[in-house]
Amino acid sequence: MLILSRKIGEAVVLDEKITVRVIDISKGVVRIGFDAPNDMLILREELEEEIKKANIEAKKSAEYMSELKDLSKRFKRK
Repeated sequence: MLILSRKIGEAVVLDEKITVRVIDISKGVVRIGFDAPNDMLILREELEEEIKKANIEAKKSAEYMSELKDLSKRFKRK
């Protein structure tokens, strides 16, 4: 992990495409701004985790529904 100190107005450039700039520091909260290409998704860490959890649950649900379909076909009356 790279740890840097930055003052208000200073920035860090990532991969020549993303600039992360310190906007404000107040009461222990740092506000940062991102300048990145429009096609790049930028998420807060907690939102990314929620999306991952939701995707896992959706996959489980889809697998469960598929299993139910298979079972219903096996027990279908002829």
